[in-house]
Amino acid sequence: MYHDMVLASLSEAAREVLQAMIPDKYEFKSDFAKHYFGLGQAQGLSQGEAQGRAEGQAEGLVQGRAELVLRLLARRFGEVPQAVQTSLRHADIEALDRIGERLLTARSLAEALDPR
Repeated sequence: MYHDMVLASLSEAAREVLQAMIPDKYEFKSDFAKHYFGLGQAQGLSQGEAQGRAEGQAEGLVQGRAELVLRLLARRFGEVPQAVQTSLRHADIEALDRIGERLLTARSLAEALDPR
């Protein structure tokens, strides 16, 4: 609402200048804005970066686990079919862990992959 009121009260030239400002690169001038808005942007960026790192680490962990399970299955049972490889690369980490545990005692690839 405040933004709308300010824009409505400005001349056309001033309105164009204000609208042309790039919000992401704007540096606040007042102490109030620096404290309340600048801090918020920095916190938001920091939180976004942390979330991105955590998601990337989790994805890397799952990919690494899938590759390990595939290597172990291949070592134990021979060549793993492409469809199984694709499926395991899209599995969640819990499913990969269960397969990893089963492959220790399974007598065949099918038994290692069977969730029963």
